Amino acid sequence: MIVDPLAAVPSFLTMTPGDTAEQRLRTARLACTVMAVVLLLFATAGNFVFQIFGITMPAFQIAASIVLLMVALDMLRARRSLVHETEAEKQAGVEKTDVAITPLAIPMLSGPGAISTTLLLQNQAHDLPERLALYGCILGVAFISYQIFKVAARGARWLSPMVMSIAIRIMGLLLAAIAIQFLINAIQSLHPGLITGLAS
Repeated sequence: MIVDPLAAVPSFLTMTPGDTAEQRLRTARLACTVMAVVLLLFATAGNFVFQIFGITMPAFQIAASIVLLMVALDMLRARRSLVHETEAEKQAGVEKTDVAITPLAIPMLSGPGAISTTLLLQNQAHDLPERLALYGCILGVAFISYQIFKVAARGARWLSPMVMSIAIRIMGLLLAAIAIQFLINAIQSLHPGLITGLAS
């Protein structure tokens, strides 16, 4: 799964049910900015980042699956995830923007697929013009993603609360499936024949 803002739109709307169009636009702007920064980081020093922390791609996939699964389970119960906001922060009246960062920017937009593709393209870029072209593509994808979220945020006012409630649960189920798929991908990377062997 590479950067897919269209697939993230339903989750974006269902994770911000009480937000106005302007609040959703701020969330989308932050999510797309974070996504661009993350991918640019890996486009410039991705292999070094993984090496210095001793992180492998399967480990990243498993971590992403856990984060998404936590959010998905709360969406299935139609309640705001504690990944987004702690009880102490609610009492302090602090408005969080974590939904823009996790899970929207990471790992839904800049997930394992997008990061691994960025690392691959970085290794194939042999000179400065090719690297600049990669950076430009990342910024272009971030801009297009924001425009897609912008259209979705302004059209969401036509959705009724009941439709949003149903959509939250459906997207929770789909997010859970995506989380499990991340986990399966990690297992396949570590043990290529294991999943096939279990299925047979």
